[in-house]
Amino acid sequence: MLYAEFLFLLIVLYIGSRFGGIGLGVISGIGLVIEVFIFKMPPTSPPITVMLIILAVVTCASILEAAGGLKYMLQVAERILRKNPKRVTLIAPFVTYFMTFLLGTGHAVYSIMPIIGDVALKNGIRPERPMAAASVASQIAITASPISAAVVYYLAQMANMGDNINLVSILMVTVPATLFGTLMMSLYSLKRGKELDQDEDYQARLKDPIWRDKIINTTATSLDQKLPNSARNAVLIFLLSIVIIVIIAMVPEIRTLTEGGKPISMSVIIQMMMLAFGGIILIATKTDPQKVPNGVVFKSGMVAAIAIFGIAWMSDTYFQYAMPQFKSGIIDVVTLHPWTFALALFIVSVVVNSQAATARMMLPVGLALGLEPALLIGLMPAVYGYFFIPNYPSDIATVNFDTSGTTKIGKWYFNHSFMSVGLIGVISACCLGYVLGQLIIG
Repeated sequence: MLYAEFLFLLIVLYIGSRFGGIGLGVISGIGLVIEVFIFKMPPTSPPITVMLIILAVVTCASILEAAGGLKYMLQVAERILRKNPKRVTLIAPFVTYFMTFLLGTGHAVYSIMPIIGDVALKNGIRPERPMAAASVASQIAITASPISAAVVYYLAQMANMGDNINLVSILMVTVPATLFGTLMMSLYSLKRGKELDQDEDYQARLKDPIWRDKIINTTATSLDQKLPNSARNAVLIFLLSIVIIVIIAMVPEIRTLTEGGKPISMSVIIQMMMLAFGGIILIATKTDPQKVPNGVVFKSGMVAAIAIFGIAWMSDTYFQYAMPQFKSGIIDVVTLHPWTFALALFIVSVVVNSQAATARMMLPVGLALGLEPALLIGLMPAVYGYFFIPNYPSDIATVNFDTSGTTKIGKWYFNHSFMSVGLIGVISACCLGYVLGQLIIG
């Protein structure tokens, strides 16, 4: 019966994934009701902490966007790319990586994709090479961002498991690991696919006068827009918030209010700081708060919060119910072959399309199985597996932004532009993450 119920869980997640976004959350709500009232599973608490972190970070990042800060960051990124056009395949993935690292979400990189494609085409470089790697890099960086929901959830769950587990020590593992993964897939991308003059599909597109004009004569740029000084100031304030969060994480005494008392948890600190600095940006830049809900960051963030609300609550209810039986069956396998837990993280991520939701589902499972914190943190990049099925918004957008047609979803669906770079990035990051986890976390 337990396995039939698990199959039911996967079916619900699959159906939800076909609707995507909010649909994934509310379809999971149907699954939760069936679990409780038909399968008689006691409901667990909803994932309030993760949702509040997402809301706080998204609110601050959305105010930054409304203040023009994202456009300023985009212009800085474009200047970097256009100063080194021949190296766009190497540079572009790191540009999108650091945008996600700073913002805690990968949904802010859509506007840079047409620019990456434009720089590549203007220099005779196959656009698939930098664009596919850049899309993957924008997502793999989530486990390296100090303000991402996935990282903060790991921190909240593991902070009491040893003095050597804090925000800084987690980032000391995940940042180098994901940067290494990004480097590996960038190097691989340098020579992937045919050169444009040898690509039959691209040459066929050039024969169409409409596509030819679009490919050759269209220029995507953000540099023609003059931004006020307040846009730069908004970015500086936002960066200051991240620096302060890291400092507070490094010095627990700052968040210890009473002598001998426990420090305030970092999840609460991040929520407080994001709300506070959102307010500071709003005041300092005189941004109209009515503009905030209209931005892409706010909309995508709210969708993510609702999706996680349903997914995490439904899955947590099942795993809490099933853990006694699961534990006895799979603990030996995971103990003998620790990498199998990375595979479990990856598979779940493919289904749920969210790193925070994957963390919320699977980290309690890993802890209940008695897995070491060093292993769990080292394998953290494996929560990104949703490139495997090319239905994630950033991947779909990248395909649409590539006017050359070289970034594509293949005839057989799984032979798409993101598969090889995604596997290289995640596997490389997990390998180095495992080693660093043993050295730093112990």
